[in-house]
Amino acid sequence: MNALHDRHGALADAMGDLGRKARDASRSLATIDGDAKTKALHAVAAALRNATHHILTANAADVEAAAARGLSAAMIDRLTLDSPAIEAIAASVEAIADQDDPVGAVLETWTQPNGLRFRKVGVPIGVIGMIYESRPNVTADAAALCVKSGNAVILRGGSEAVQSNRAILKAVQHGLRVGTMPENAVQLVGTQDRAAVGHLLGGLDGKIDLIIPRGGKGLVNRVQTDARVPVLAHLDGLNHTYVHSAADLGMAQSVILNAKLRRPGVCGATETVLVDRNIAKGFVPDLVLALTDAGCEVRADAAAMELSDGLVAANDTDFDTEHLAPVLNLAVVDDLDAALAHIDRHGSGHTDAIITADADAAQIFLDRVDSAIVMHNASTQFADGGEFGFGAEIGIATGRLHARGPVGAQQLTSYKYQVSGDGTSRQ
Repeated sequence: MNALHDRHGALADAMGDLGRKARDASRSLATIDGDAKTKALHAVAAALRNATHHILTANAADVEAAAARGLSAAMIDRLTLDSPAIEAIAASVEAIADQDDPVGAVLETWTQPNGLRFRKVGVPIGVIGMIYESRPNVTADAAALCVKSGNAVILRGGSEAVQSNRAILKAVQHGLRVGTMPENAVQLVGTQDRAAVGHLLGGLDGKIDLIIPRGGKGLVNRVQTDARVPVLAHLDGLNHTYVHSAADLGMAQSVILNAKLRRPGVCGATETVLVDRNIAKGFVPDLVLALTDAGCEVRADAAAMELSDGLVAANDTDFDTEHLAPVLNLAVVDDLDAALAHIDRHGSGHTDAIITADADAAQIFLDRVDSAIVMHNASTQFADGGEFGFGAEIGIATGRLHARGPVGAQQLTSYKYQVSGDGTSRQ
């Protein structure tokens, strides 16, 4: 009993120390000018490139352990790094570095009739707790985005990437030191004890201002249930591509193959294709053949099953499942309204797309689908902060408050009002 008490006490002390260091670092970061942050992040990118061998050695150990534990192919794909991946991570850090500084940006100005002058100015959030699974690149992306936006961050990665995350953090902190930034601006929870997550969710005695979870449904649900501080959630990517009756069918097939199979394990992958009944007979057989030839299993509703061989009957849960694998749901719908109803019933508010040459139908879809990202004639795999010009993203926010869609540096700021008068008194 005493040993257990001592262990819990030691963990509480260690987590509290992380929180205090992060708060101190956040106060320093909030006053550092944009040029200094840009230079520091370029130093971080250089440090990541210089540490390529060390990071890949650590990652190989993680991948080997993940395979031994029987992790899924999608999970291992998300975990695995190679030299081009390290270069891409470093390039993302540079892209973030070179963006305009969101801190201090004047968002609005106006003057009231009484002479008071108002400015709405971007400010950091403070200290962010980031809880994530699998993807080690998130360590560098989150670090760069938080530093750029003037926030300190405490990272808690999954056990499957522990060696990779530590190696990346070492490079990031080296770059921050070279750039004369407080290295405690980016910290990693030093234990995989699950109780550490509970301490983060509790807010570390007021030191955490925002929690961002990025991972599976179980992780996000726990964070949303247990957090005592605001949460910016990244939920499942139950994404749809709807092929409208006015679609270019060649374009539709090409986009769907990319949206599903470019990287099936990413949150932007299409999980369900909806096909308008008016063009289904002439489209579904060719689409299914192309998908199955590419190694994709297609699980279909009753209407689609009548149109093609090589289909598997969808069960009751398939249309509510983020497969993150070469498995695609297929349904035939009567019209645009039916497609919208299906997405409303089964979607997760992440990313949904329509393929059509009818501009009016496209606009109805774009207006009525209540998702963070809605697309026309484009692959849902573009649901990525880098593709939006953000350099990277800390996650895809699927809620409706504060930030929505890819969360970049600008979305990691809040604002305050600066009000100036001339000895102005209120009557």
